Amino acid sequence: MNVVIVESPAKAKTINKYLGTDYTVLASYGHVRDLPPKDGSVQPDDNFAMSWQVDSKSQKRLTEIANAVKEADRLILATDPDREGEAISWHVLEVLQKKRVLKDKQVERVVFNAITKKAILEAMDNPRQLDTPLVDAYLARRALDYLVGFTLSPVLWRKLPGARSAGRVQSVALRLICDREMEIEVFRAQEYWSIFANMKTPAGDMFQAGLTGFDGRKIGRHDINNEAEASTIKSMLESASFAVESVASKPARRNPAAPFTTSTLQQEASRKLGFAASRTMQVAQKLYEGISIGGETSGLITYMRTDGVQIAGEAIAAARSVISQDFGANYVPEKPRVYSTKAKNAQEAHEAIRPTDLSRRPKDVARFLDPDQAKLYELIWKRTMASQMESAVLERTTIEILAKGAGKNANLRATGSVVRFDGFLALYQEGRDDEEDENSRRLPAVDDGATLTATSVDGKSDAIEASQHFTTPPPRYTEASLVKKMEELGIGRPSTYASTLQTLRDRDYVELEKKQLVPQDKGRIVTAFLESFFQRYVEFDFTASLEEKLDKISAGELSWQDVLRDFWTNFSGAVDEIKDLRVSEVIDALNELLGPHIFPPKEDGTDPRKCPTCDTGQLSLKVSRWGAFIGCSNYPECGFTRQLGKPNGEDGDADEGPKVLGVDPESGLDVSLRKGRFGPYVQLGEEAKPKRASLPKGWSAPDMDLDKALQLLSLPREVGLHPEDGKMISAGIGRYGPFVLHEGTYANLTTPDEVFSVGINRAVDALAEKRAKGGGRRGAAATPLKELGEHPDEGGPVNVFDGRYGPYVKHGKINATLPKDTDPKAITLEQALELVAAKAAKGGGKKKSAAKKSSPKKTKTANGESKPTAGKAAAKKTSAKSTKEVAVDASSDEVPWDDAS
Repeated sequence: MNVVIVESPAKAKTINKYLGTDYTVLASYGHVRDLPPKDGSVQPDDNFAMSWQVDSKSQKRLTEIANAVKEADRLILATDPDREGEAISWHVLEVLQKKRVLKDKQVERVVFNAITKKAILEAMDNPRQLDTPLVDAYLARRALDYLVGFTLSPVLWRKLPGARSAGRVQSVALRLICDREMEIEVFRAQEYWSIFANMKTPAGDMFQAGLTGFDGRKIGRHDINNEAEASTIKSMLESASFAVESVASKPARRNPAAPFTTSTLQQEASRKLGFAASRTMQVAQKLYEGISIGGETSGLITYMRTDGVQIAGEAIAAARSVISQDFGANYVPEKPRVYSTKAKNAQEAHEAIRPTDLSRRPKDVARFLDPDQAKLYELIWKRTMASQMESAVLERTTIEILAKGAGKNANLRATGSVVRFDGFLALYQEGRDDEEDENSRRLPAVDDGATLTATSVDGKSDAIEASQHFTTPPPRYTEASLVKKMEELGIGRPSTYASTLQTLRDRDYVELEKKQLVPQDKGRIVTAFLESFFQRYVEFDFTASLEEKLDKISAGELSWQDVLRDFWTNFSGAVDEIKDLRVSEVIDALNELLGPHIFPPKEDGTDPRKCPTCDTGQLSLKVSRWGAFIGCSNYPECGFTRQLGKPNGEDGDADEGPKVLGVDPESGLDVSLRKGRFGPYVQLGEEAKPKRASLPKGWSAPDMDLDKALQLLSLPREVGLHPEDGKMISAGIGRYGPFVLHEGTYANLTTPDEVFSVGINRAVDALAEKRAKGGGRRGAAATPLKELGEHPDEGGPVNVFDGRYGPYVKHGKINATLPKDTDPKAITLEQALELVAAKAAKGGGKKKSAAKKSSPKKTKTANGESKPTAGKAAAKKTSAKSTKEVAVDASSDEVPWDDAS
């Protein structure tokens, strides 16, 4: 019996069919071990030793694998053919060795680039040993990302409250996005004019020519920068005579693009299909693992994580055959096309992404695929086929024209292209972010010296057109253009770009707006902090050079511990220098670096940092546990605040101060609309502690009037007496949205507007429904959704409840959230005990008594003797963890390092 290990169950199911009954194919479900998210998982002082952790789900699968291996004669590790696949095989092998189930059993490693019967059987006939340098490269990357995250992130949390994390690749990608945004903000549009002449040939054909020179001066695109000069040139051309100086036609060839790599697939799917990088990889994974077609499951594309652009000889032969059948022999080049990678840091050599069977045309498989799968397969098929097709043959024509008039000369030029043979363009044309159809401009036939006439086109435009334009700032990055830029710079790996981008969005550092990556204030502050105090580690060249070292590790040219040691020595020293930095010093540095963004110059020339409320204070960046905002230096005397992203009164004139909406008829106090650090709110009067109410979700500041403001300020609203106990039901808007409240039970309402109209019947129904789900009175015992029984070791009931954040298991003081999509009524006691144990291991219980039992701290007296400190102070100090430990525990469900690289 042979046991084969792969990553996914879909892959295992397909391979099982190919190998037969002598093989048992089991899935590891991805990585089986990881570094636990706590301090000390990587130990630089112990030659970077790592402590790996197996989660409960992986433990169960590893037990199944170990039991199968006990009865087997041979273990075959068949995980993906890249660094991560090699690492998964290494982890599985390490666990099995610790379980002592291998003994003298034969262990082999096989790799295949496609999940087809032929590829699988060939791989089984050509096994190898585990690639140790490749595993070393994985260990180095994993340790680097952990060390950067768990060393740098706590510094961020202390110095910039509200910041989430920093990472080796994540932070550099974020810097690219923020740098581009800064370019856009400081950009100042420049006026320029373009001048075109509508020319008519003696034969009556029309075409357009642009100005390239005037009065002996060469004219570039932006050289005419005012209307007066444009008018002078236009007037001269309107009275000028025109003659053709020269006509040049040159043949040109346009070659097809190489087959897809991971990076180019993500870029092209973004441009042509509108897919996010993560969506592209999800769909490609399914196409790779296998689709059932005609009762047989087979992988439709080769492995989708690759930097290689070459494809197998048999695939080239198949492509040439299909091209000849579908387009004709003249579309097949004389020799097969061979491509080489241009990536700065090429990954382990694999084939490019291509269909496993090129005779399987998109129309043949579309009915077996969902719409996204069909679109992506068609894109991959067309790109692969086009890469082996004949070049397109173009004819590029340039007409140079001389204009004479009013004692001056001017030069004009017209260019155009004609496709003489479409070649690969008959099937596929690569998308571009700034795509223009250069083949659509065809010029008429004219002879040298021919006289031309400037004339209006259909009477709808001038014969000479002078148009005003303004320069535009560089565009924001799209996912496609950012991936392209990162690949050009050699930052990160194309196979991880998708998860890097997703991490930035999950951290709320970046938002995707109209396919553009827009940095949020939180992300810009993190970037500014890193540039100010850790500049070396967000430099593009430094990150790229580190990638090159990691490549050399995978090639066996460098020791992974040596690379880590060199990095850690400098990095830990840089962190130590920052630890004692005061927050005020950090704020000063950020004010300086982010000045153009948060304090842009005002049109009237006044000081952009002058407080608009008190006139004497200076505005400055401030931080709180909820993030950053702009506040006045005269606080608390002056309470002016402003959201970070709304400079100089933008979006509601935040800098103009409160907007009075009217007078409250009951109190006679002004009702005003204001902007604070958490958004717009309304306020009653100007007392020391005035009544305030934030605008609920869906309400906009421009739409606010006195009636709406008074409604908000009147909350909570009394709905009526509950028919069962005669106690009041109230309605209001809280942190989690609109609600009705009765005796400690909160029930959500659909919209904020419903708070002002909800009646007693609707309120009673909502409360009854909430109580039926177990949402009872706060502080009182809620009704369990399911009672599972007593804890077998510690005693006490183990129950399932429905909470504000979803269903959870409770034992004693430990609450463990159920995994997403888990049916709370189907969970067993055994599953619940695993969740409770895992949460307890993370510090899920309350342990306040530990502080009281700790021994008192001692302090040095003036003469050097030690003595205990006061009781309360000692208790506080002994109960507090180190700063780093607190930071890590505060993020127990979130990995703060750059897990996307």
